Amino acid sequence: MMLPDWKIRKEILIEPFNERSLQPAGYDLRVGREAMVNGSFVNVEEEGRIVIPPKGHALVLTLERVKLPDDVMGDMRLRSTFAREGLLGSFAWVDPGWDGNLTLALFNSSEEEVVLEYGERFVQIAFHRLEGPSSKPYRGSYQGSQRLALSKRKR
Repeated sequence: MMLPDWKIRKEILIEPFNERSLQPAGYDLRVGREAMVNGSFVNVEEEGRIVIPPKGHALVLTLERVKLPDDVMGDMRLRSTFAREGLLGSFAWVDPGWDGNLTLALFNSSEEEVVLEYGERFVQIAFHRLEGPSSKPYRGSYQGSQRLALSKRKR
């Protein structure tokens, strides 16, 4: 079962919460203070925006911290405006028990730059209630992220 707007407001911790970001069956996450574009760090809060060049890759931190209960998972989708501009996103499930800011991967498949402004809504997250609490809620290495999180895969 997907959570409607009123249950999202009541049951999911999202901070800072923006009423304009609340949708009928989801919440629009906004561009946060840090990003990495083609391997170079960007202080989005200072610069005010991220410029993703054609065929460029970006990691973008969400402005919001999201905390999920043990019986709710998140499913993210790029807002269609950005898909129309050529952005592609690769997003994992947000596991039950997750707590932190999310680092999301974007690829600009177009021949034009794509600009994301600080605080701009760019990804929608929908919340699905599980049949019951997870026996293994998320407690992985990205838990509690507040900054841009690069891969922690061991090589």
